[in-house]
Amino acid sequence: MSPVPDFCLSFCASTVFCNQYAWYNRYRQVLPGCLTVLQTIIKMSDQGATPIPSTAPPPTIGRPPKVDNRGRTSGPIDSSNLEAKDIPEIEYFAAPGPRGYPPMTGFLDIWDVDMMKGQNESNKIDHHTNLYHSDNLIVRRGQEFQVKITFNRPYKPNEDKIAVEFVIGSNPQYSKGTYIPVFPTKARQSYWGGHITQTNDNVITMGITPAASCIVGKYHLYIAVQTPFGIRRTKRENSRDLYILFNPWAADDAVFLYDEEERQECVMNEMGIIYHGAYDDISERNWNYGQFNYGVLDACLYIMDRSEMPITNRGDPIKVTRKASAMMNSHDDEGVLVGNWSGDYTYGVAPTSWTGSTDILLSYASSKMPVSYAQCWVYAAVFNTFLRCLGIPSRVVTNYYSAHDNDGNLKIDIILNDNGRVDRSRTKDSIWNYHCWNECYMSRPDLPPGFGGWQVVDATPQETSDGMYRCGPASVLAIKHGEICFPFDAAFVFAEVNSDVVFYSRKNDGTMETVKVNQTHVGRMVLTKAAGSEGRRDLIDQYKFPEGSPEERTVLEKAEEFGCKREKSTLPVADVDVVLPTLEISVGDDFEFSVEFVNSSDQKRTVDAYISGSVVYYTGVSGKEFLLKTPTVTIQAQKSVKELMTVESRNYIDHLVEQANLHFIVTGKIRETGRIVTAMKVIALHNPKLTVELTGSGKVNEEMMATVQFTNPFSINLESVYLRMEGPGVMEPKSRYYSLIPGGSSLTWTEPFTPQRAGKTRLFATLDCSGLRQVCGQASITINL
Repeated sequence: MSPVPDFCLSFCASTVFCNQYAWYNRYRQVLPGCLTVLQTIIKMSDQGATPIPSTAPPPTIGRPPKVDNRGRTSGPIDSSNLEAKDIPEIEYFAAPGPRGYPPMTGFLDIWDVDMMKGQNESNKIDHHTNLYHSDNLIVRRGQEFQVKITFNRPYKPNEDKIAVEFVIGSNPQYSKGTYIPVFPTKARQSYWGGHITQTNDNVITMGITPAASCIVGKYHLYIAVQTPFGIRRTKRENSRDLYILFNPWAADDAVFLYDEEERQECVMNEMGIIYHGAYDDISERNWNYGQFNYGVLDACLYIMDRSEMPITNRGDPIKVTRKASAMMNSHDDEGVLVGNWSGDYTYGVAPTSWTGSTDILLSYASSKMPVSYAQCWVYAAVFNTFLRCLGIPSRVVTNYYSAHDNDGNLKIDIILNDNGRVDRSRTKDSIWNYHCWNECYMSRPDLPPGFGGWQVVDATPQETSDGMYRCGPASVLAIKHGEICFPFDAAFVFAEVNSDVVFYSRKNDGTMETVKVNQTHVGRMVLTKAAGSEGRRDLIDQYKFPEGSPEERTVLEKAEEFGCKREKSTLPVADVDVVLPTLEISVGDDFEFSVEFVNSSDQKRTVDAYISGSVVYYTGVSGKEFLLKTPTVTIQAQKSVKELMTVESRNYIDHLVEQANLHFIVTGKIRETGRIVTAMKVIALHNPKLTVELTGSGKVNEEMMATVQFTNPFSINLESVYLRMEGPGVMEPKSRYYSLIPGGSSLTWTEPFTPQRAGKTRLFATLDCSGLRQVCGQASITINL
């Protein structure tokens, strides 16, 4: 037999090694092919044939090489705002003569270009960009800004030909809107408007108006002078770069928002309140969006670069928000945030520990790696920063009892065993206690008239849309009116607020019978921060008509025409109701839990009840069951009976998952009628609070002190404790680590800070460890000049 090629021997040797380790998974795809080669060689050798040595390279292991656009397009797709092509300083109109190119020193020359980019100058004030911490000019499209140009002599409009040139991307082209020359005379105009607003000796002030649909991003500016022999322009200087953003103040911009109070809230406000907890026990989480912080704008532009979004698409808010909803999560494209609902955050930051978006965005931009970890409110908050930073009006909303329907219908299926107990192995749909997403404001020229305005976008990776984990933009008005075929993902959002909860009884032979339908449990409230205040606003009337109204029935019938399936079983109304209490309980407390059975009939009723209590993630996924009772309750006609249970903390505290939610579900079968009664309740346990105190003068640029205090109320020790603190305009993100906080002991953390701007603001802090999540505190302050 002929010797086996070295490649195959080394490959097989490595396979033996990899069988013992996880690395084997990388080789298993090419292993069958290699064995086929070996069998062929052996067969040829047995027949006396000499195998032909192969010069082909070994098979590629791992990811295939990235395929470029060669052969498909005439050049690479321009998808980077960071890469820029410098325009030559001199462009001659003709080839040089025998004595070379003629000198251009006798013509108009540019001595200086003033971008008028000071924080207190008119450009930034008029364009509402003076809060951005940037050394460059930042303006909004569809609105005039001014540039001062100093020449070596007075400018002569009839003789001198000048242009202000704007360039974006690595392959600027006039036809693509990535190279825009702006002229000062009416005789020569381009996509953008330009005119001279003031002349003073050798200095002219030129007003420039970017098109209201122009590309959003970072531009490079040149001043060009045309001479008889060619064009001479200024050198590239970073100080002359400028950013152009969406403009909700411009009527011609697709993101125009007519309400000034809403603009101030949804574009300019850095302080957010995100709602969580339970429907009947709402909690608030403070968040620093930080859209004006140093480096955040560049980080947002990097996200679009990282997505390889073509530069030419970056003026369309529909395309920008859809691409960004995918880029906020790391599932498909190495996006910003890694999702984690497991409770194990050893290799990152717990989602409950974050206080703002700045650290996340700057870390992603600098490391070029996804940041760990996030859950729905973190995705929504960072996405909100991205949108507001680029000028798209946006807000974070929270939907209470949000359906996550895995079957693509309008039903949340809960399977009961024959004895009335929930069959968790067969119940796949879930109801999130709450779910956060974003709304952004824009016109929708791709939809029929009237469906612009607020649009749902969701970055939490739940289901794929066009092959990627993203959602939206989906018109809120389309969702309300059942137009679920409108792009994008309206059907998914419609189900989140309109699904019915259907209880099935599964018999021993595998057949299932519908025993109860709850049409009002899902989509109880959709909350967001009210504009101009720290109160909240319920938006549920923008998502659906009142439950049971004729309009609601019409909408649901329309949704069914588009393929949504609803439960249409007509079930007799049970004459026994189950009422569960509303309680406010702190972590570690014992408490009484009562279940009231109300008999509304004229006859005695006997209910075989099943009462279960379990710890639950806020996503509706159940954990450890700590309570199980199966009482038989007899209720006299027109009477009620309460079943009381004592829940001791020792039964649940060791099994709590983050956000400390307890889920109670009661089912019962009425002996006399055979009807099923059900009730569900989520109780969000309250955590201890941090105390935040501020001392100092309360003036800009004068040092102050922030003191955070916490007392461990438990008998157990808290280990590996992280504290974070920040405040818009007053303190950049700070953190502190404590290895141990013994039970019953206290800690004090004092941090100096210097306010950077005047106005009302807040400073907030969080404490987080594996034994105690979501501990927070805040302090409000007014900073004076």
